[in-house]
Amino acid sequence: MCGIAGIVDLKGSGATPSREALVRMAGALNHRGPDEHGLYRDAQAGFAHARLSIIDLASGQQPLSNDDGTLWIVFNGEIFNYLELRAELSELGHRFRTRSDTEVIVHAYEAWGDDAFARMNGQWALALWDSARRRLVLSRDRMGVRPLYLCEHGSRLYFASEVKAIFAADASIPRAFDPVGLDQTFTFWSIVPPQSVYAGVHELQPGYVRVYENGGMSERPYWRPRFPVGADGLFEGSLDDAVIAVRSALEQATALRMLRADVPVGSYLSGGLDSSLVAALGRAVAGERFQTFSLRFADAEYDETPFQRTMVRKLGSIHHEIVVGRRDIAQVFPDVIYHTERPVLRTAPAPLFLLSRLVAQTGIKVVLTGEGADEVFAGYDLFREAKVRRFWARQPQSEKRPRLLERLYPYLARSPVAQQAMTRRFFGRGLSDFARPGFAHAPRWQTTSAVKRLFSGEMRDALAGSDATARFIDSLPREFSSWAPLAQDQYIETRTLLAGYILASQGDRMLMAHSVEGRFPFLDKDVVALANSLPAAYKLRVLDEKHVVKKAASGLVPADIIARPKQPYRAPDALSFVGDDVPEYVSELLSERAVSGAGVFDAKAVAQLLKKCTAASASGTPLSNSDNMALVGVLSTQLVHHQYVAGRPRAAQTVHFRTDVDRTESGKAA
Repeated sequence: MCGIAGIVDLKGSGATPSREALVRMAGALNHRGPDEHGLYRDAQAGFAHARLSIIDLASGQQPLSNDDGTLWIVFNGEIFNYLELRAELSELGHRFRTRSDTEVIVHAYEAWGDDAFARMNGQWALALWDSARRRLVLSRDRMGVRPLYLCEHGSRLYFASEVKAIFAADASIPRAFDPVGLDQTFTFWSIVPPQSVYAGVHELQPGYVRVYENGGMSERPYWRPRFPVGADGLFEGSLDDAVIAVRSALEQATALRMLRADVPVGSYLSGGLDSSLVAALGRAVAGERFQTFSLRFADAEYDETPFQRTMVRKLGSIHHEIVVGRRDIAQVFPDVIYHTERPVLRTAPAPLFLLSRLVAQTGIKVVLTGEGADEVFAGYDLFREAKVRRFWARQPQSEKRPRLLERLYPYLARSPVAQQAMTRRFFGRGLSDFARPGFAHAPRWQTTSAVKRLFSGEMRDALAGSDATARFIDSLPREFSSWAPLAQDQYIETRTLLAGYILASQGDRMLMAHSVEGRFPFLDKDVVALANSLPAAYKLRVLDEKHVVKKAASGLVPADIIARPKQPYRAPDALSFVGDDVPEYVSELLSERAVSGAGVFDAKAVAQLLKKCTAASASGTPLSNSDNMALVGVLSTQLVHHQYVAGRPRAAQTVHFRTDVDRTESGKAA
């Protein structure tokens, strides 16, 4: 895993990319790849690379070229089927000088052009510079595991794995919030690519390839998620057949992620079904020296220690764990936001930041995780909730049907199904819209949007006439309406939450903050295709979520873990930032002066919110979901403003390039 960055003169105007700017970009990404650094520069394009060595430790340095030096690549990620692609390319006459997957991409592009990306099974963000054709190609993996940001400024395109590298390149690049990005964040919990929270900065969409050539830009998806339309594309076997197929696909996906590495691979272990199954499959490949890593919480409401230890005994793994409390979360939160580079509405990334630090301290560079299982196999309560609400909508006067909602959210201290009257009010809104896109997500979007009551007058004016939900619904693919309701719900969840929050703020950024690579078997190309083809009842059987995965886990995962009620990963939120023992930055950033200066929120409304949360902490009263999100959202936004908008990112580390190719006139002279 690595960090990539580059500068390209889009107009060919002779604006040679600055070597000093590329050095700063590489330094800003040093945490993503501290092992080696490389640079390529010609009169029009410059690439920088920070390498975390996982495959082919001895060679494969980047930027890497083809045989005649006309095609250059910087690559962040892994292509798990690179050996199979290499064999296919060798039969076509291609010859290789390294054992790296990076070189396979170069030859694949030479052989198949932009169609090469559809053949790849992996997680990546990459840039290819065809110097002979003056053609820049950018690509990102299907599910958005690896990030890639773009900024056109003047006549140049800046791209990087993280926004901080773009800002480090040129002090004249504007640093300002994009109101649309903030509106999305406070509606969906995250931005939806290509949007970002920064004006002028965009994110390449997952599954897309973008090309700059002849003064123009074009982009297209090389992959789209497919769901059955009627019987077309539907898995034809029985549930038992599906169980066998899912287990086999996950075994293969896990084995690929274990074996395609020249360093040891460990596994996260939360105590839930997904990470337990992945760890079991990883242990089968790795043997006795397999290492696992768990988070424990000082707050009993969030702790899953008994299930973690049950699984550790089953695995016989070398186990490491860390206990996290509210003070720990508050202390590391500025570092967390420095790496997320965006506001968050939950503190969940903070414990994962601490866990990845523990992984790095043990000397492990790669971990498996169970992320993606809930999106791909319908594991969230949201999917069960939507099924009940659609069932209720067919008889809206029924007294019995809404009672099914009481089976949901048992893990929440203030559950929205705690009282029948509350249940009917909260989930009964919009029942007549059960056939409309976004029906399943509307309650969550409405709850999240309530945080926008804190927006300042200036922010409200900037968003006048803007509707994040309507804009998103308008962007849905034409085939969306032909999919089954569960498929529609899964697609929206993946588009709005997976890449923008789960894989970014909780995944890539927290892992790479400590130079650790995450690998996600549930997001394997073949696993996703199989899951999408399954009948809805195989994934959500009545109200039993991930039914086919539970059956596939039988014998590998203890029965009490398979049978336990769903408990999503959560962490203490707003109460981490109130009370007598919180870091000084909290009061500073939530002060009237700081809030007014950032201009996103109304200072008096924030003061009232802080007062309310402080009183709740003193009295032991649970906070509402809305107030929890509001305080975390405000504080994280203030941190983003302080670190990236009003101020400047931290000074980039000094790096030295092992690979240093300079084809500019100054380079030739040197």
